[in-house]
Amino acid sequence: MAGCAHSPVAQSGPKLRVLAISDLHSSYGRIAQLLAAFRAEVTSSHAPHLIVVNGDSFEKGNVVSVRSEGAIDWAFMAELPKIAPTVFNLGNHDNDLVHDLHPVVARMRALGLTVVSNLIDKRTGQPYAPSTAQMVLGGQSLTIVGLGTPSLNSYPAESRDWLTIPDPVAWAGANFPSMLAGDGLKLVLSHVGVVDERQYLPLLPQGALMIGGHNHLLFTHQEGATGYVHCGRWGETYAVGEYGADGVVTTAIREVSGTAQGDPVMANLIATTLAAHLTPVERVVLGHNPKAQSLGETGRAVSAGFADAVDADWGFIGHTTLGTGLKGGAVDQFHFDEVVRFDGKLQVAEIEASRMVDILKICNQDRPMPISEMTGDFVYAAERTGGVRAGSRLKLVTTDWCARNQSKYFGTTDLVFVDVPTDGVKAVARKALLG
Repeated sequence: MAGCAHSPVAQSGPKLRVLAISDLHSSYGRIAQLLAAFRAEVTSSHAPHLIVVNGDSFEKGNVVSVRSEGAIDWAFMAELPKIAPTVFNLGNHDNDLVHDLHPVVARMRALGLTVVSNLIDKRTGQPYAPSTAQMVLGGQSLTIVGLGTPSLNSYPAESRDWLTIPDPVAWAGANFPSMLAGDGLKLVLSHVGVVDERQYLPLLPQGALMIGGHNHLLFTHQEGATGYVHCGRWGETYAVGEYGADGVVTTAIREVSGTAQGDPVMANLIATTLAAHLTPVERVVLGHNPKAQSLGETGRAVSAGFADAVDADWGFIGHTTLGTGLKGGAVDQFHFDEVVRFDGKLQVAEIEASRMVDILKICNQDRPMPISEMTGDFVYAAERTGGVRAGSRLKLVTTDWCARNQSKYFGTTDLVFVDVPTDGVKAVARKALLG
């Protein structure tokens, strides 16, 4: 695709189109359709194309991925460079299955992917992959820069002693001016999150593109001639970035329909791999959901269930504790584990009722909002079924993860959370969603 000649019509179109995904997390519900969508995008335009995978393709919480050693994940990855040149920026879950990133990167390269990252092997002081790459696509030179999240506790515990991760804002300030200098198109792949990314967005030259990830967010943002996008999670959406002939980069989000015609080979591989590796434990039907719910609807339903379970006024669950929205119809254990990714304890705290206004401002960020107000990590919040009780103090309940990281999720550090007896996050969430 990169070397083909272009007609006069093509010359008036974009210089380059980028198809981007992030945070698949071994989700198989739509990747056959995603492959078909990518092929359709490439064949529908004469412009050169680049496919971007901006981190977190794997998920150790997916038992099929673990048992099959990522058979579907790797097969999907192998197809991408057959469609268009593909670049992969390492995230914090890409060593979920194989904890040492070196063989992971080597296998990606063997499939024809270009890998970028600023992660360093602490054992040797050497990078796991170069932080920059140069490509020529359709006669256009392209500089690519990749960087990853410094949130060490979000990487597999087995690998943390092997990782040195630069502070992304400081690293960008020290390196972007030289890395992004000179002629040609510029692309920054950041699996870091919006809070840090918006600080180094102004360092990009005008007419560049930055693709963000890690927060599982979905938005487009224009900064002059520069485009900035987060393309969602779980293969439910992808982003299209276009480098216009006028020097302006624009971005858009495309939805991937789970009922659309998918790639037949990938669809067959998914079906046969699930059949081979799912046991009766994962196939058991936990209940029926009368109507499919969005991720936000699912999160708020779980939060209300938390509050009801412990007689609190408000319940909260972290945005990325959940993977995808609850589907309609029969819900088995395998799908439920996609919805509620992590287990844990519930904890409660009391707070002055007057403080809830400030806390609620940063909750439920699935609504449209400017990037200056986004916190990256956020919680879905909901009242108990009977409504908030009158009084000067209120009772809150959330997961132990959100309690430990309350500065990110609640904007404060002075809430005193204590354990409350329950059967755990997943059990309470299951009752809230399925009865």
